Amino acid sequence: MSDRASTSTSGATRVGGTRWIPYAGLLVLFWGVWGAFSGTPTALYGYPNEMVYILWAFTMLIPAYFAMRGRTFDRRPVAAGYGLVVGLTGAGGQLVLFKALTIGPAYLIFPLISISPAITVLMAVVILRERIRGLATIGVVAALGSIVLFSVTSGSGDAAGGPWLILALIVMVAWGVQAYYMKKAANAGVNDATTFAWMTVSGLLLVPVAWIMMGAFPSDAPWQAPALTLGTQLLNAVGALFLVMALSRGKATIVAPVTNALAPVLTSVLSLIVYRTTPSVYGLIGIVLAIGGSTLMVYADESTGDSSPATSPAVPT
Repeated sequence: MSDRASTSTSGATRVGGTRWIPYAGLLVLFWGVWGAFSGTPTALYGYPNEMVYILWAFTMLIPAYFAMRGRTFDRRPVAAGYGLVVGLTGAGGQLVLFKALTIGPAYLIFPLISISPAITVLMAVVILRERIRGLATIGVVAALGSIVLFSVTSGSGDAAGGPWLILALIVMVAWGVQAYYMKKAANAGVNDATTFAWMTVSGLLLVPVAWIMMGAFPSDAPWQAPALTLGTQLLNAVGALFLVMALSRGKATIVAPVTNALAPVLTSVLSLIVYRTTPSVYGLIGIVLAIGGSTLMVYADESTGDSSPATSPAVPT
C-alpha cells in the first residue's frame, strides 16, 4: 500500500504552506483511479492476477529511479534487513490484493485495507509497550466495527463476506506490519529513498513466485489486457512517488490523514458509479467506519510529534 509504504521522510526538509497539496491531490487521484480499475483486466479479459502482479513489480522501477536521484543508498545491513521486511510484506500483500480484487468489490476492499494502521498501533502497544491514545482507541474500535459489518454486508450481486474478505484482511495485516517496520527503519536512520528501493527489489524478488503460481504464460490474452494492466499499475507505482513528494513538502499530520481517507473514498465512489452497484446499509456504514477509523489512528500517531510515519497510508507494494 499500500504497496498503503509509508515512506520515511527522515532527513527531508519539511516546508510549510501549500506546496504539498498538488502532490497529495495527484496521489489521491492516481490511487483512487487505480483502486477502482485494478481488477478490470482480469474481470474483462480473464488476465491472470499473477501476471498483473508481475507487470506491477516492473512498473515500480520507474518511481524508484526518480526516488533515488540525488540520494545516497544506505548500504548498512540494518537498512537491508528492514528494507526487505518492509518490501516483502508490502509486495506479498499486493500479490494477495490482486486476487482479492478478482472475486470481491473494490468499493469494500479498499476501505477495509485502509484500516491497516490498526495492526501497526496494536503491534506498537504489544511489542514496544506504547500507550494507545484516545483518538487511536476510537479509531481501532471503529475499524473493528467495520470488519464486522463487512462480514455481513452484501451489495448488488455481492456475496456477504466470503473469500474476498479473508484475502483483504490478510492484505490489511501485511501492510500494517509493513508500516510498523517502516517506522523501525526510520528510527534506525534509514532514508526514505533506500527503503523505497528495497521495496522495489522485494517486489521483483516475488516475480518468480507469481510466475509459478500462474502456471503458464497467458499468450492467448488480447493486447488490451497487458496494456490496461500496465496503465493501471503505473498509476499505482507513480502514486507512491507522489506520496514521497507530498510528505517531503508538507506536514505528515496533514498529508497522512488526507491521503489515507480520500484515496479509498475515490475508489469506492468510482467503483459504485462504473460498476453500477449499491452497497447495503451495513456496507455503507462499514466504509465510513473504516475510513474514519483509519484517519483517526493516523492523526493520533502523527499528532504526537513523531515524524516517522508509523501509520501513514501504505504504499501498495
